[in-house]
Amino acid sequence: MFSDAKLKSLFNPDSIAIIGASRNPGKLGHVLVSNLVRAEYKGKLFPVNPAGGEILDLPVITSIPDLPEAPDLAIIALPREQVFGAMEELARLRVGSICVITAGFRETGRDGFDLEMKMADLARRRNITLLGPNSLGLINTDCGLNATIAQAQPAKGSIAFFSQSGALCSAILDWADGENIGFSKFVSLGNKADVSEADVLEALGDDPDTKVIIGYLESVDDGEKFLRKAQIVTAKKPVIMIKAGTTQSGARATSSHTGSMAGSVVASTAAFRQAGIIQVHDLEELFDLARAFSVQPLPEGPNLTVVTNSGGPGILAADACESAGLHLSRPSAKTLKVLTEALPPFASIYNPVDIIGDAKADRYRVTLEAVAKDEITNAIMVLLTPTASAEIVETAQAVIDVAETCDKPIFACFMGEERIGPGRDMLLAAGIPCYGYPEPAIRAIAAMHAHYRWLNRPYPVEVCFRRDMGKARRLIAKSKKLHLQELPFMDAMDIAMAYELPVPENRLVRTSDQAVRAAKKLGYPVALKIVSPNISNRGDVNGVAIDLQTPYEVRKAWLDITSRTQRKRPDAYLSGCLVQTMGPVNAREVVVKFTQDPQFGPLLSFSLAGPSAEMLGDISYRLAPLTLQDAQDIVREIKSFPLLRGARGEEPVNLAAIEDIILSMSQMATDFPEIQEAELNPILLDAEGALVTDLRLTIG
Repeated sequence: MFSDAKLKSLFNPDSIAIIGASRNPGKLGHVLVSNLVRAEYKGKLFPVNPAGGEILDLPVITSIPDLPEAPDLAIIALPREQVFGAMEELARLRVGSICVITAGFRETGRDGFDLEMKMADLARRRNITLLGPNSLGLINTDCGLNATIAQAQPAKGSIAFFSQSGALCSAILDWADGENIGFSKFVSLGNKADVSEADVLEALGDDPDTKVIIGYLESVDDGEKFLRKAQIVTAKKPVIMIKAGTTQSGARATSSHTGSMAGSVVASTAAFRQAGIIQVHDLEELFDLARAFSVQPLPEGPNLTVVTNSGGPGILAADACESAGLHLSRPSAKTLKVLTEALPPFASIYNPVDIIGDAKADRYRVTLEAVAKDEITNAIMVLLTPTASAEIVETAQAVIDVAETCDKPIFACFMGEERIGPGRDMLLAAGIPCYGYPEPAIRAIAAMHAHYRWLNRPYPVEVCFRRDMGKARRLIAKSKKLHLQELPFMDAMDIAMAYELPVPENRLVRTSDQAVRAAKKLGYPVALKIVSPNISNRGDVNGVAIDLQTPYEVRKAWLDITSRTQRKRPDAYLSGCLVQTMGPVNAREVVVKFTQDPQFGPLLSFSLAGPSAEMLGDISYRLAPLTLQDAQDIVREIKSFPLLRGARGEEPVNLAAIEDIILSMSQMATDFPEIQEAELNPILLDAEGALVTDLRLTIG
C-alpha cells in the first residue's frame, strides 16, 4: 500500500521532469511536453535533453543531475537500454514517482523481464512509485496533468479509468472526446512492475473527484490483494470492469502482450462477483454503464415503468426486463386514475404505458409526472420513436423538466438517428442517459439496481470450523516426502475426518477374503470401489459396485472390478479395493471441488454429480475464503437447484449440511495452499444430511 505522500507525487505532482524530451514533434518526448502544456499543468515542468535549448518555450535541462530540484514525478521516454541508468540518477535525487513510457521489457522475453525486475527492485529499495514500464502515462484533469503520449485532451468529469493496454487507452481517449465524456483520472498501468491494478483501485476509491471507476484488465498479479481492495472500494462507489483473455486465444494474446498469465475465466468472474465489481463483456457496455452511474441515482428496487409511443419497442423492453431480473410493475390505483383521465381511450395505461403513436410532448409530460409520483415505481424509462406526430426536442425538454423534480433514475431511449439527434444531445447534456435501443438501457438499470443491493447487503459472516490441522499437516508432509502427487485414499479420508467431514465407515482390503470379512464387520449392504493412485475417475474403468448384500456378491464384485481394471488400465498400480458402508437410498449426488488458481488462489466449485453438469456448464464458483452467504449462494446458483429443493413433490435435501461441507473445504483450501486440487465426488445428500463417499487430494 502506498503512503499518502507517494500517492500525491504520482497523481498530484508539484513538479515534473520529462526525461527524453524532444523538439521533434514526431517524438514521444515532444508529445509528453506538448500534452502537459496544452492541459495547462499548474506545476513546474523540466524537459531534460542533452542538446539543451528550449521546447515549447520551456528551458531544457541537459542532464538529470542538473535538475534544479528533485521532481515529484519523472516521466521517462528513452531507449530501453538507457532507462535503468536514468532511474538510478533520479533515485539519487530522491524523486517521488517515475512513469516509464518505454516498451520492450517483460513482454519481449527473458532479457526484458530481467531488466524490468531490476527496475522494480530499485523502486522498492529507494521508495519510488513506479508506473509502467510500457505505460501510456496518466491523467489528472483536476490539476491539468496530462502526462500521456495520447493525442486527445480529455474533458473534466467524474469517471476514472485504468487500463493495462496503452493502445486501448489512446483509442478510448479519442472516442470519449468525440462522445463528450469527461474523466477525473486516467491511468495506463503498462507492465505493472510496481503499481498494480489493486493500488490504483485503492487510490481511486479515496479520490473525491471520482464517482465511478472503470477499467480494462488482462491479468491480475496478486488476485487476493485485488479482491480485498475491491471489496473495500465497491462499498464506496461502483467499479465496472472488462476482463480480456477470457478465451484460449485471448489468454495466449495476453501472455504475449504483457508477459503475464491470464488465469482462469471462472476465477476472475467469481472474484468480480465476490468483490461487488460489475463485469461487462464489451467496451460499449463499459461506457454505457459508466455514463449511467455517473449521472443518475441508484434505483432502490427492481420495479421499472416504461413509457412509450410505440408498442413494438415496449414489448422489446418488457422482454429485456425479464431477462435482466427487473419487474414491469402495475401502476398504483392513484396513478391509473390519473392516466385514465389524461390519456386517449386507446392508450394502454398498464406497464408498459403506451401513449400511442400520435403522442406529442404534452402527453409525455403528463404521463411522466404521474409515473414519477408513483411509490411503486423505482426507475423510469422513456421510449420514443420518431413518428410523424413526435415532438422530439419538446419531449426531451419534458423529460428533463420531470427529472429535475424526481429523485428516481430516469433513462431515455430515443430510437433512430438523424431526427432524434437534437433531442438525444439535449438529454445527454442534462445528465439523462439516452440509448438507441431498449436493451442497453435495461442492462444499465439492472446493473445499477444490483449495485444498490450490493451496498445494502447483510454484513458478511465468516465461519471458522474446528479442525485438526496438525494431523492434516503430518499426512501431507508424509506424501511430500514420498514424492506423491496424489495422497493415498486412506490418508485423504483421514484428512477429511480431521476437518470433521461426514465420511462413511470404510476398509481398504487387498483380497476378496479380506473384502468379505470387512463387509461382515461393517454390516451389509456395502459398496466396493477400486483404489489406485493412477486412476482419478473410477467411472472410466467401471470400478464401483454398490448395494452388495451377501458374501457371494462381494466376492463376485471383487473379481469383476479388479479384472476389468487390469484389462482397461494395465499400467495402473492397484492398491486394492475399498469396502464402504452404503449411503442413504434415493440420495441426490453432488460434487464439491477446489483448485488453486494462479492469480486468485483457491477456487471452489459446486455442481450435481455426473457428466451432464460439466458438459452443460451447470457449475457455480466462489473464491476461498467463503462467507456464510457465499456458501448459500454457490448452492443456489446452479440451474439444477430445484432438484435439491424438492422438485415434483420430492423431499428437499438438507441444504445446511452441504453448506457446512463447502465451508470446511474453503477452510482446508485456505489452510493448505500446497493442496493443488481437492474433489469430493460424490457427496450423498438427503433430508437428513450429507455423506462424503469419495475424496481425492492432489498436492504440489
